[in-house]
Order: sequence, then C-alpha cells, then structure tokens
Amino acid sequence: MAKLRDVPGIRPYEGPAGGWGALRATAQAIHDQMDSIEAPITLLRTNQPTGFDCPGCAWPDKEHRSTFQFCENGAKAVTWEATTKRVLPEFFASHTVSSLLKMTDYELEDMGRLTHPLVYDRATDTYRPVEWEDAFARIGEILRALKPDQVEFYTSGRASNEAAYLYQLFAREYGTNNFPDCSNMCHEPTSVGLPLSIGIGKGTVSLDDFDSAELIIAIGHNPGTNHPRMMGTLHEAARRNVPIIVFNPLRERALERFADPQSMLEMATFGSTRIASTYFQVDAGGDAAALKGVMKALLQMEAEQGDVLDREFIAAHTEGFDAFAADLEATSWEDIEKASGLTREDLDHVAVAYAKSNATIVSYGMGVTQHNKGTANVRLIADLLLMRGNFGKPGAGICPLRGHSNVQGNRTVGITEKPSEEFLKLIEIACGFTPPSEHGHDAVQAMQAMIDGSSKALLCLGGNFAVALPDPEQSFPAMSKLDLAVHIGTKLNRTHLLVAKETYLFPCLGRTELDVQTGGRQSVTVEDSMSMVHASSGKLTPASEFLRSEPAIVAGIARATLPNTKVPWMELIADYDKIRDLIEQTVSGFEDFNARIRVPGGFRLPLPPTERQWHTPTGKAMFSVYSGVKEDADVLGAENVLRLITIRSHDQYNTTIYAMDDRYRGVFGRRDVLFMNQDDMAEHGIEHGDLVDIETITSGRPLKLKNITAIIYNIAKGSVAAYYPEANVLVPLDYIDKESGTPSYKSVPVRVERVATN
Repeated sequence: MAKLRDVPGIRPYEGPAGGWGALRATAQAIHDQMDSIEAPITLLRTNQPTGFDCPGCAWPDKEHRSTFQFCENGAKAVTWEATTKRVLPEFFASHTVSSLLKMTDYELEDMGRLTHPLVYDRATDTYRPVEWEDAFARIGEILRALKPDQVEFYTSGRASNEAAYLYQLFAREYGTNNFPDCSNMCHEPTSVGLPLSIGIGKGTVSLDDFDSAELIIAIGHNPGTNHPRMMGTLHEAARRNVPIIVFNPLRERALERFADPQSMLEMATFGSTRIASTYFQVDAGGDAAALKGVMKALLQMEAEQGDVLDREFIAAHTEGFDAFAADLEATSWEDIEKASGLTREDLDHVAVAYAKSNATIVSYGMGVTQHNKGTANVRLIADLLLMRGNFGKPGAGICPLRGHSNVQGNRTVGITEKPSEEFLKLIEIACGFTPPSEHGHDAVQAMQAMIDGSSKALLCLGGNFAVALPDPEQSFPAMSKLDLAVHIGTKLNRTHLLVAKETYLFPCLGRTELDVQTGGRQSVTVEDSMSMVHASSGKLTPASEFLRSEPAIVAGIARATLPNTKVPWMELIADYDKIRDLIEQTVSGFEDFNARIRVPGGFRLPLPPTERQWHTPTGKAMFSVYSGVKEDADVLGAENVLRLITIRSHDQYNTTIYAMDDRYRGVFGRRDVLFMNQDDMAEHGIEHGDLVDIETITSGRPLKLKNITAIIYNIAKGSVAAYYPEANVLVPLDYIDKESGTPSYKSVPVRVERVATN
C-alpha cells in the first residue's frame, strides 16, 4: 500500500487505552484547571462514601477497596468544574454576546466558572449582573402572563434528585408536563422499550453480576471515552478469561487493549490487557440485523440439537415467543448479511458462544438507541436474553449504559413528559394541588414548538439544550423567538448566547462544592445506571459567594411565580431531608430514604425482573417482532449512500469539550474530520486528507457540512463518522425513532463528495 500523505493533526496512537497516557492526561487537566495542591485532595474525594459523586458518567461505584475511584475523564469532569478560572461581570461588560458567539464551544467553557446572576441587556448586547430576587420576580411576572403549556422545562442529567424533584413539582403546580430532558436524546428508547419487554425501563444487572458473568456482549458503545470506569470492570472480566464479544462499527482502542492505571504490574511493565475476545464491525444501522442473525442461529441450533433455549423459562415467564420465532424463520440470511455487514459464520460464532454461557450480560449504548428504530433495537436485546432465561439469575441481565451521572435518577423522581396516574395522584395527596395529566413535550417536540412559535419560554436546569439537539439551522434561530429563557449552570455555553427577548443566566453550585442552607450543610443524592441511590456531598469553597444551589434557585423561581403555592419551598430548601421526605411519599422504592442514604454506598431501588417479576400488562416478559432487518429501507436504493455516525472525542463529555484532541483515534488539535473506510474512499475518488462536503439525503431541504477533512480509519464499510455536536447540522430534527422521539444521530444517510481543487 502506498504511503499515506501527512495530514496535520492526524497521527497513529499506538498505546493502549488507560495506562500512562491516561495519567498524563489527568496531570494535564489538573495543571490547566486547578490548584496543584488542592487538586489531589479533591480527586480523592470523588465517588467516596463521604465525598461527592463524579459529575461525569453514571457507572456505579464498586466497594472502596482501591486508592482512588476516578478515571481520566472523571478527573477532567471534576477539574473542569473545580477550576480556578472565573468569568466575572467585568468580562461580560467588555464582551458582547455577538462576539462571544464567534468563540468555539471549547473556548466558551474553558473561560471558567460563572460567578454572578446575570440578565441580558439588549441595548448593549451584553450580560450584566442582576439581584437574585429582582430576577425571580421578573421571571414570575412573565410566566404568570403565559399559558403553562407555552413553557418548556428542560433538565440536564447532572441535576441531583433533590433539584429535579423540586423542578418537576414547580412545573406541575404551574400547570404543565412539558419536560424535555437529555434522556430524550439518548436513552429514551430504553425507557420506552424495556417496560414493554420486561416491565421496567432500567437495566437489571449489578457490579456483582459482572463478577459472575460467563459471557459479556457489548453493543454500540465506547466505554473508554463515555463510561471510563466501566473499563476497570471489563479489565477484570478479561483477566478472568470471560469472553467479551463486541459489536461496533468503529475499532475503538479501549475495547481492544486497556492498561489499568491501578495495576502496578501493567504500569511498571507498560503492559496491557486484551478486552474484546471477538470484535465484529457491524454496519451503522445494522444492529437489528445482527441480533436477528444471532437469534435465528440459536433457533436452528435448538432445532438440530435441542437444549439451547430455556424452554422452561420461556413457558413460565414469557409471551409472544411463537410470533417472534416465526419472524426469525421468515427472515433470510441474505438480508441479514446485507444489512448487518457481517457473515452468517460471524453470527453463528456468537450464537455458539451464547449457547455455551449459563450467565450472559448484554451492555449497550447510544449506538443502539440513537436510531429511528432505537426502541425496537432495545427490545431485540431483551429478546436475546429472554431466549436463554438471562434475567433473574447471577451474572446475567441487560445493561444500558446511561450517560450523565443522574440522568436515570431524574427520570425516577418525575422528570418525564408522560407521568403515571399513580405518581400524579400521590403528588396531589402529598402537596395539595392537582397536577396536569396531559402528556407534555419531549426534547424534539419542545424545539418544534419553539420553531413554530407555540412555546414562548424555556427554563433549563443545566445543559446545553440547543447545541445538543439536531439541526441547528432551525434550532438556533428558534431561541430568539422566545419571550423568556432562563439558564441554570456552572459555565458559559453556546445555548446561553442564543438570547430570547429576556434571558437570565444563573450560576449554581457544582457537585464538588459545599452546600450550606439555613438548616446547615446539605447533601444531595444521585442514582447510577444500576439503580443504586447514594449521597453526594461537596467540600470545596464555592466559586463565588453569589452562587446558589440548584434546589434554592428552583425554589426561588417557584415562589415568585406561584403566589398561592401549596408547596413550602423555603422549608424544603432549608433542609434537603424534607425534599427527600416528599420523594419518599410520592415515588415507589424510596422507603426510609433519609436513613438509607446515610449508609455508605446507599441502597438499590427495586428491580422486579431480578426476581423474575414482570410488571407488564400480561404479567409476563414479552417477546417482540422486528419486521425486516433495516431501519429505513426506503433510502437503501439511493446511489452512493453512506451512513453517518456522530461520535464524541476522548476529550469530550456530551457537548462539553475539554480539549481538541481525540487521542485514541489519532486526532490531535482539531475536530473537523470525517472518519472513512479506505475502500469507500477509493470508490468515491477520495484520498486520505482530501477535503469533502457531506450532505444528508433524507431531508426536504439541504443539510450540508462543508470542507471536512476525510481520513482513513478502521470503520465498517458503508459507515462514516464525524464529531458531535459539529455534525448535528446533518441530522434532521424530525429524523427520529417514532416510538421514543429520540433523534437518529447514529445512522444518518449521507452522500460524501470530494471538494474540487484548482
């Protein structure tokens, strides 16, 4: 093969994930953001029983047997929040919003912590300081003049249970169920699909199950970047010779080789551990076909040799198997191979490994959910596990990898546009008002309502709402149509600069900081992706004396908006135990809430499938039928179509960009690249380093990303990848999973053309 041309910022990274590279990156983050003396003490409090919960991913904490409980990206999240950098009112006075919009997302957040409550001044195009109570009063005045369903209440997964519960209480007493949240954009297919299959929209495994598993199947996720502490768990399993089968379009270093920074031997010898025993590069959008292929092979094995399926479990605990099996029988291997990009031999190999295992875990991420049949994809994973009774026994179950550290907890305590009748009734009993029962807006619906002008106000409890959504050409201008925008956050981001007629920016305490209310020092709680609820208590001096906690800010707005409120807001924020008392009264599973979070490690919420109890309408787990093998067969016949996957870099968490590198993929100092298969490049007349234009083919109007550098990468043929959120310009706002409303960020049909050069 001819030598590839040199491309600025693109060079191979030969090391394993983790290891010395992770330690160097952690040291760099400390150097860039924090005091070198205070930083180690702060990091050692991360995920400890008396410390704070990492503001990064939702992977649970294991028993505290090791020196530290944080990873490289967790350290970045902590130092990013605990930075010594400050954005003072003087900065805003000398920088217009228009000028700030010209900065990159990285530059905006890297300026540091917000220190004062701010209001946008249209006359000068700047943010200026405002008194808290004055701001609350004006917000309340505007909200009272609007109809409740004209207001959107957005929630980031970083918010604590206490803040999220007060937030939903405020919105429901105000009169709406408009709760767009970050889960709508990532794991809503889990929240919608799993209740249909197993009766609850959560994973069923614990960390102990990984110790007992005989096989782990990992589909559509990159834990080395997005769930880094999971790597320790996978590392331990691999060292025990547990097979780990990976389905992913891209070759990701962390799923190939990992060096545990806590392993003295690996660090001393510069060694590493192989993670994936087998790695299948499934086509983008081909997960359903691959899963159906594995399950079809299992049925054939059952027919030929018997004793492959758990017939006793299927008979006693499930319904719908016959229709499910008939659909698999009718699905041709030719269609499966074409749609998945894998061979029958590949999928037979997985079926044999699965049949040998007495306890299997399937973990999956947004590579499964962010498709226009994401809910159906999730249900297929449940089907696979049901075939061999892999629920309700040690070492087995389903493991959705939630993103932000409390996105699951937010949903548990009421952040949902589709509340249950039972939950609303309990709120009415406990709080003395009748909440609305009509379903509200999810994230895409909220933006569509803002675009058409039917929504007039947006309140954001954290997050970067407009940037996280698809199609900024529509989403960004919609923000300026609003009468009111209110943002609660720790740092400046682009959504804060997309100003409405009146815009307020409120700085809040971070997870790492001391929260003292009139009742004394407070703790909050979070729920991890394995349904463990535990306390989090910061100890750092707040970044500014003007900061308020998220619960206090929510309560302040609520009191100013609802003059006849039934909720004792001031009592609740004086002592968060009282918020937890209300949660206990209205949310199932939180009995003795305050007592149980004072036990180190907290407690686990009920998960009926672990007891083989199925809270479905039939009282049994339900097999599903996924018709066909492809998620959008209508575009398959289009000429020269590739599938675009939006991805995060290793120096990134959601929309937060810590730096401009993507170390494991060999990209340094830039984000304007398109990852392509070498054969696809040859077929399209593109060479490594060429500039290309990308255009979406499913939209009624042109959606383009121009002058992107194409680079050769080990990615499935027919699939391409580009960075999120930059590539969101290629994702139509209405290109969604119709069952869950989740945008299809991971499988956008596009064409790629080389830019002509003189």
